[in-house]
Amino acid sequence: MIRRHESNLLNVSFENMNLPNSVSIYDCTLRDGEQTPGVTLQASDKLKIAKQLEKLGVDVIEAGFPVNSGNEKEAVTLISKEVSNCEVAALARIIKKDINECLDCDVDIIHVFVPTSQVQLKYQIGKEPEEIINSTIEAVNYVKDHGVKCVFSAMDATRSNINYLLEIYRNVEAAGADVINIADTVGVMIPSSMKKFVSGITSKLKTKLSIHCHNDYGLAVANTLAAVEAGAEEVQVTVNGLGERAGNAALEPVTVALETVYGVKTNINHKYLAETSNLVTRLTGVTLSPCTPIIGENAFTHESGIHVDGIISKPSTFEPINPEDVGQKRRIVIGKHTGKSSVKKALEELGIRNIPDNMIKELTLKLKDISAKGKILTDLDFIALVQEALKLNIYEQKVKLKELVIVTGFPITPSATVKLLINGEEKIGHSIGVGPVDAAAKAIEKILDPLTQLKLKEFSLKALTGGTDALAHVSIIVEDKEGRIFRSEAVNGDIVVASVNAVINAINKAFQAKEKEVLKSAR
Repeated sequence: MIRRHESNLLNVSFENMNLPNSVSIYDCTLRDGEQTPGVTLQASDKLKIAKQLEKLGVDVIEAGFPVNSGNEKEAVTLISKEVSNCEVAALARIIKKDINECLDCDVDIIHVFVPTSQVQLKYQIGKEPEEIINSTIEAVNYVKDHGVKCVFSAMDATRSNINYLLEIYRNVEAAGADVINIADTVGVMIPSSMKKFVSGITSKLKTKLSIHCHNDYGLAVANTLAAVEAGAEEVQVTVNGLGERAGNAALEPVTVALETVYGVKTNINHKYLAETSNLVTRLTGVTLSPCTPIIGENAFTHESGIHVDGIISKPSTFEPINPEDVGQKRRIVIGKHTGKSSVKKALEELGIRNIPDNMIKELTLKLKDISAKGKILTDLDFIALVQEALKLNIYEQKVKLKELVIVTGFPITPSATVKLLINGEEKIGHSIGVGPVDAAAKAIEKILDPLTQLKLKEFSLKALTGGTDALAHVSIIVEDKEGRIFRSEAVNGDIVVASVNAVINAINKAFQAKEKEVLKSAR
């Protein structure tokens, strides 16, 4: 279980809450998450995500909507066969054809749904309320008659007439539904209303209640937690908050808040949160804002001098949870708001200690001045400034880029030839790739893999300015065979050159770390 800082709860009240002891995590990434505009996952990619979700510890994986297509059915069947440590669910309308497709996939749970709001009954399916009740009872009975667990969802429940909604819920409960889901399908609820709404339902039913929230107003996580406050025992979430329109309630903040704020248990192994998020980001192509809670690049990154002072003294001064608990690492960066503590810490990471305060102050002012002018300070920029200010030769690049030739176009397969100087000795590598950056990285890998054995963990590219002449800012994370992480970044008007410089910078960091290790063992 993730660690809980009791100081966080000083002014948090749990009065008038009907909190369960534990909450089940029902993950919809492979179904609702794939409905994110522009996202299409192959069966093999879906299986990779499913296996990662299993490792993460979710209770249920909703693998897809089998009636949608042959490929979808294939993926659901594959996941049902390969995943064994959590339950696998499939989605179906209250139609026997849909349910039969789910049964063919041999899933553990069939999730049947139907609209219940007046606007959707009238304009989406054109059926009368009484007809829906009868069809719903038949569908739940049909699932249960086949010996499969049944989750029932009232789509657009939060915009439905409460008396009609309760009538449907009572009928599906009587029919044997194992879980009843409340869906805020268009994300219109607010937390206080959600708590009251769910409380009114939990008081009338005995069946386990689940909550499914969309993020149209940015309230999906808050509404999900409000539902748990009212007694909901299962939450439907997606990795990275993926989903239709503005997405769904994000798994990461929901599960972390449940355990660290509410003290409600889940089966999530939180140290795999960042790893899971990164995998989903890579396979879906949907990038996250660096300010994304829990798993964003900046979630545990500090620049402000006041904050860094506190972090160095005691991390909980400006961090509500420990980054390691969610698979993240703390970063202290140099920028416009940097203070002396940040600079001193950065110097120590370079092995430089016992520098007089006046010199650190002078260096800090110089760094702040450069950043204030809009310059992005990379690692190499910082090192160059330190060497100049302190008259030290602290960092010698073992690997230097001498020449880079890229051939690309249509229909030509991109290729790259890279010439490197390694301790002054010239080495040449050549490779093809899916793009010029990929080709260049593979050419470097051919030269250096026997020496470094580095694995690329993350690659991020963003434009710093507008227009076709925008500066490219590349940030990468690599890992060596000992599991050490090296972050690197580079800025250039050419995307490929920026990418190559970032890779080489990371390689030099790895060499430097290895040298320090050798020196330490020699002592």
